[in-house]
Amino acid sequence: MAVEETSGSKKEKSELADTIKIVVHALILAVLIRIFLFQPFNIPSGSMKGTLLVGDYLFVSKYSYGYSRYSLPFSPNLFSGRFLSDNPKRGDVAVFKNPFTKDDWIKRVIGLPGDAIKMTEGVLYINGKRIPKKRVSDFYGRDRFGIKRNIPRYEETLPNGVRYFVLDELSSGELDTTRVYKVPAGHYFMMGDNRDNSTDSRVTEATGPIPLENFVGRADRLFFSVDEEGSLLKFWRWPFDIRWSRIFNAIK
Repeated sequence: MAVEETSGSKKEKSELADTIKIVVHALILAVLIRIFLFQPFNIPSGSMKGTLLVGDYLFVSKYSYGYSRYSLPFSPNLFSGRFLSDNPKRGDVAVFKNPFTKDDWIKRVIGLPGDAIKMTEGVLYINGKRIPKKRVSDFYGRDRFGIKRNIPRYEETLPNGVRYFVLDELSSGELDTTRVYKVPAGHYFMMGDNRDNSTDSRVTEATGPIPLENFVGRADRLFFSVDEEGSLLKFWRWPFDIRWSRIFNAIK
């Protein structure tokens, strides 16, 4: 004998269906935002110190350089090249897929296609011209051995007027003097702001120049920052570990 469904159970089923629809729509919206607009990243290493610190969480603007297969989750090989493309600018801080490991890396755009890049005793040269490097106040942080101390900091000014700070911990680091790198067509020369502690385009066997297709997006703004000895998951430590002064800062 069939039991007639009560109006109460019908209402409960209707509310459950509405809730499932809301959740599904929210998930679809979140995926679309991640693919086409903004993607969150965190900083796991000190190669961009002191612009970006270990424990920084930031949004990357996916639409800044257009879209390639690396804009999609898991980077499926569905197409090649980029569409709606806008080229990276010299001085941009950008996330890209390392050509060797396919991991997400973040560095600064230093060289454009066709440029000649060289380091001489810690000074950057672009197309034979010395890039101004001015000593400023020291950066207080951890050195390459994890010891807290003052680290020499400098301001560099690129030919297009972009200014930023670099750390130069060693007076004659391994990559302070290099050969001339000729940037191939369709590629970009990337360098970390922590010059003595960055594996970047100066190391051709590990990174080298980055193809335009490998760019994920431009680093836009910090949305959270926690001390490198803290953790995003340890919320009970946030009042002590959060770097409040860094939250919502634009990345330059």
